Order: sequence, then structure tokens, then C-alpha cells
Amino acid sequence: MVSFEMNDRKKIGLGLTGFGIFFSFLGIIFFFDKGLLAMGNILFISGVSLTIGVKSTMQFFTKRSNFKGSISFGIGFLILIMGWPILGMIIEAYGFIVLFSGFWPTLAVFLQKIPILGWLFQQPYVRSRPASTRVREEESAETFCSC
Repeated sequence: MVSFEMNDRKKIGLGLTGFGIFFSFLGIIFFFDKGLLAMGNILFISGVSLTIGVKSTMQFFTKRSNFKGSISFGIGFLILIMGWPILGMIIEAYGFIVLFSGFWPTLAVFLQKIPILGWLFQQPYVRSRPASTRVREEESAETFCSC
């Protein structure tokens, strides 16, 4: 059973994740500074580990469906540490997108509920998806609906 209460460990984890994103952003702004980017990655991974737990983090990154994203993220981090921050960030970004692609719909719903940004994300040109995606979602909805 997963607990959704906000204990101190989860609060610290969310803080570390936020700082990780902030440091990565600063690293990109300061012309791909590899120190800031590396610090951002370390803070992000440690924050995720504290937020959802070490066991869940290991299961997430080693899940067969996430293997390509995990390897890409890890190789990108190693390339960043070796001194090629732009190439490392490109490979990491690919890994990040592959790893967290299942969370995009949840993020979209969250962004639509934010007061000012929500209006922007509710516009038809932002919400539009390819027809193949809509057809698949409608087919999956029909399998769960007995109507």
C-alpha cells in the first residue's frame, strides 16, 4: 500500500528534486556549465529517490520498459562528467523524455489547473494530439466502458 502523506523525507526529496531542476536550468543558462549540470543531476536523482523511496526508484529505473531511457540518462551523465556537456545533455534529455513519457498526461492535467498557465494549456492548438493517439485512447476507453 502506497502512502500519499507528506512526511519529512518526502518534503526533503521534493526540495532536492526542485533544486536539481534549478541547478540544471542554471547550468544550461550559463552556457552548459558542467559543474552546475552535474550538481543538478545528482540533486534530481537523490530527490526522486527520497520522494518515492530507494526501492521504488531502483524498480523504476531497472524496469524493462524504462531500460532504454535509463541507459541514455546514465550515458548522458557520464559524457557530461567527461567534459562534453552539450552532447551529454542531449542524450540525457532523450533519456528523460523516454523515462518520464508516461507522466506527460498527468503533467498536462496539472498544468491546466494552474490559474494563468492553465488557460494557455487549454487552448486547442496546445491540447491537439495526433489522430492516432486519440483513436488509441478512445479504443482503450471503450474496453473499460460497458456502454
